[in-house]
This record gives sequence, C-alpha cells and structure tokens, in this order.
Amino acid sequence: MPPKSESLQAATATSHSDHSSGSIDPIVHLIQILPYSFLRPPRLRLKLPTLTLPSPMTVYALVLLTYFMVVSGFVYDVIVEPPGIGSTQDHVTGSVRPVVFLPGRVNGQYIIEGLSSGFMFVLGGVGIVLMDLALDRNRAKSVKVSYATAGISSVVLAYVMSMLFIRIKIPGYLH
Repeated sequence: MPPKSESLQAATATSHSDHSSGSIDPIVHLIQILPYSFLRPPRLRLKLPTLTLPSPMTVYALVLLTYFMVVSGFVYDVIVEPPGIGSTQDHVTGSVRPVVFLPGRVNGQYIIEGLSSGFMFVLGGVGIVLMDLALDRNRAKSVKVSYATAGISSVVLAYVMSMLFIRIKIPGYLH
C-alpha cells in the first residue's frame, strides 16, 4: 500500500486530468464547444449489409479447387514458368515428339504434367467422398450401390494412373 502522500498526489493528478481538453485556455475551450452547440450530426438510416453463409456445396467446391491447385503445382508453375509441354527428338526418324512428363527430374514438371497429376489426386478424393455417401442409411439401395461403384472405381483409377505417372517420371521406380 502506498504512503498517504503518494495517494493524495495521485488523486490530485486524476482530478486535473478529468478536464476534456487538458488546457485552461478559454479560447481552446470555446473552439471545442462552440461548433457543436449549433451543429448536429445527421441521423443516418444505414442498413448493415447482411452476409449469408455460402452453401455447403459451394464451400466443398472451393476446397476442392484449392486442393487441385495445391497438388497440381500451381505455385511452382507461376514462379518457375515451365513450358506447357515438352518435346524430344526421335533418334531413328529425327522427328520431334511431344513429351508430357519431364523424365528423370522429380522436382521439375511441365504444366500439363502437374494438371493431370492434380486431376488424378482430386479424382481419388472425390472417390473417397462418393464411398462415404454410399454409407448413408437414408438413400435407396440402388443409389448407394451407384455411389459405391463410382467411388471405388474412381479411387482405383486414380491410384493406377498415379502409379503410371510415377513410372513414366522415374523409369526404374519400384522395380
């Protein structure tokens, strides 16, 4: 607890700081008070904007689009600016053939390579969502079977194609 002399000084300091301007000049006081004695702020009837939440399907589509952009290497494509598709010359005929996958380089890609790999990853994710929808008890059995078939086939196709892409990219992988 502070001594009594300090508490008296603190009380005196707070009473002096209660004035609105902190100045004893009457002109400053008039400048602060006079304009507001006859000026009144207008009463505005502004409506606040109402923000509605997006539907769950919109959120799902945005998340899926973001996932596609991340796994397809969109940031890499913007920064490095690789070509859309590559080309190689055939040793026998001398003709130029298009190449979709950049062989031998794990940390490099063509734009089409990234987009096709990203599409396969998204296809696998959608397949998992379809398999989850097939477990809903409130759906008809034919719809559940359709969801399960589409989901399983999407996951299998995405896995097989991704493994094919890896084998094209790295020729001796998993042999």
